[in-house]
Amino acid sequence: MKVCIAEKPSVARDIAEVIGAKQRKDGYYEGNGYQVTWTFGHFCTLKEPHDYYDQWKMWRLEDLPMIPSHFGIKLIENAGVQKQFGIIENLVQQCEEVINCGDAGQEGELIQRWVLLKAKCTAPVKRLWISSLTEEAIKNGFQQLKDAEQFNNLYAAGSARAIGDWLLGMNATRLFTKKFGMGKVVLSIGRVQTPTLAMIVARQKEINAFKSEDYWELKTLYREVEFTATIERLKSLDKAQKGLAYLKEHPFEVTSFEKKDGKEGNPRLFDLTGLQVEANKKFGYTADETLKHIQNLYEKKLVTYPRVDTTYLSEDLHPKIAGILTDMTPYKALIAPLLEKPIPKLKAVFDDKKVTDHHAIIPTGVYPSSLSLEEKRVYDLVARRFIAAFYPECKISTTTVFGKVGQVEFKVTGKQIIEPGWKEVYANDQPSKDEPTDGKKEGEETEEKTLPHFVVGETGPHTPKIHQGKTTPPKPFTEATLLRAMETAGKQVEDEEMRELLKDNGIGRPSTRANIIETLFKRRYIEKKKKNIFATQTGMDLIDTIQSELLKSAELTGTWERKLRLIEKGEYQMETFKQELITMVVELTTEVKSNAYKVITLAPPTPVEPEKVKKEPKPKKVVEVGALQCPKCQTHALKKGNTAYGCANFQVCGFKIPFEVFGKKLNEKQIADLVTKKKTTKLKGLQIPSQPNPIDGKIILDAQFQLQVEP
Repeated sequence: MKVCIAEKPSVARDIAEVIGAKQRKDGYYEGNGYQVTWTFGHFCTLKEPHDYYDQWKMWRLEDLPMIPSHFGIKLIENAGVQKQFGIIENLVQQCEEVINCGDAGQEGELIQRWVLLKAKCTAPVKRLWISSLTEEAIKNGFQQLKDAEQFNNLYAAGSARAIGDWLLGMNATRLFTKKFGMGKVVLSIGRVQTPTLAMIVARQKEINAFKSEDYWELKTLYREVEFTATIERLKSLDKAQKGLAYLKEHPFEVTSFEKKDGKEGNPRLFDLTGLQVEANKKFGYTADETLKHIQNLYEKKLVTYPRVDTTYLSEDLHPKIAGILTDMTPYKALIAPLLEKPIPKLKAVFDDKKVTDHHAIIPTGVYPSSLSLEEKRVYDLVARRFIAAFYPECKISTTTVFGKVGQVEFKVTGKQIIEPGWKEVYANDQPSKDEPTDGKKEGEETEEKTLPHFVVGETGPHTPKIHQGKTTPPKPFTEATLLRAMETAGKQVEDEEMRELLKDNGIGRPSTRANIIETLFKRRYIEKKKKNIFATQTGMDLIDTIQSELLKSAELTGTWERKLRLIEKGEYQMETFKQELITMVVELTTEVKSNAYKVITLAPPTPVEPEKVKKEPKPKKVVEVGALQCPKCQTHALKKGNTAYGCANFQVCGFKIPFEVFGKKLNEKQIADLVTKKKTTKLKGLQIPSQPNPIDGKIILDAQFQLQVEP
């Protein structure tokens, strides 16, 4: 018997269905020579300090640093985890082969390896490595199972990351809590969270120290076009007024007129960080919310593996692109022009050298039905970005005009879209009826400014004026800009190609950054006001207390991340990384113990902003299903069974309504409407065997008490 271990029950169910293990047992599926079982996330964790030595249970400065001679793992103390682990343990000890079907990434590898280690697995292990959960992907994956040894470096990197986080987190948190928290507040320190907090604090200090100043600019209107003087901003109104008087004495003369044709390159496919940034900009979703939505879409087989850090596809995917596009029926109007000729093999999209474990996030082609509003929005971002990648480039014309008034130079620039190209994908404000999208479209941010034709040497009257403005402070971080800063280790980088080069040195990994930001909120180190993120006094005090640049430098932390990636590639030793962290912890402990004493208090909870306080909706009056009478016999009550609501006298009457009808799970209100009104309200995405595509309609109860769909 071969035992397959998936990371979630839902994934195990999908795998079992594909490989023919259809008999449900307690904690696993069985059939066709397979047993398919599952974990639900982490079953094991590194041992806690008190598991090594009793005295480490107490938080005492004299016991620091805590450096175990070796690191062990233990089961999480949870009854459900322990029961399921017992099932896995029994299965793997009796099988001929184990197939690791865990999430195809570093964390997924670590989860499964620890479980197999704890279960004392001695059977040979294979690895299922797939980028989507479609039936085709699972079948192909089982036909091309890999040896587990191929992923030893991935496991080593995951172990190094976990041990590094333990060494720094356990020691530094106790160190700063006992030294500066007076035992009343836990001061959480982390390898990734602390430099992230340091970036926010540094920005906060820039904002707090900023003093706004007035400035004046000279502008003039010539042929209904506003030109701006190229001289430095003036610091006094007196100088501006003298400049205005000078301008009034001279005509405007055009000195240069230049028109250049250019292109705006297509947006890159999404990696996880790019998707989180876009969802935060457009819909205000937090990084954690976007991660949950895209993970749900992955498990619904609608998109490929999401926890990725590349914007490229592997070259062997090129022949499959047309098929995926063809299957994306909600977007057929946008896709039709692409299918008129072969899909180009663009270097900006396909590059094996830029793809490691997984490629960029793209749709699978499976029809997107039964999605929440949030899932629809996130799916639409991925779908449109995928389509836009294969459209022609956007052709633009940039016009630059220089002029002068006396000796003062003026300038204006304008941009005109000649051929929209990929921007057509984002052009329509109103999506088609069945298109799962809403919200602001990408590409709307580009403002066109068409300038008339000017002739060099032409002169004429103009209307000069003074524009007064104020200098503005640096912008606070939003989740979008903070994610980008984490990705580039604090460097301000707009160019996408340069961002790709810096990813190896980013802080954290795409899959962990959302959790890091959430942790900072929970610890009350940062707070959010509207979409902006600010450091609390606690966060600022903590960073001010930390003297070690190693602990709070985004750039230095980025080098640790790079070493973890090198461990994945087999180009750096896990033991070397571990020893570097031990050295750092020892030095940090010695330094902090000798530091001057200062008390850090916990920031109060962030008050809820008045505009965000929502009134509780009035409860809707819903008829209890249990209080309804069977509509067929009109004698007995309606009762809830395991798979359906049915007449209490079902053996005689025979009336029932399944929980799921036409691919739609019905709620109690919809059941009640069917029984009392003989129809539901209009529902989206109903699946009818005679129809090739899902339709919208009402489910009705006909005269024979059968369920039908009314469009």
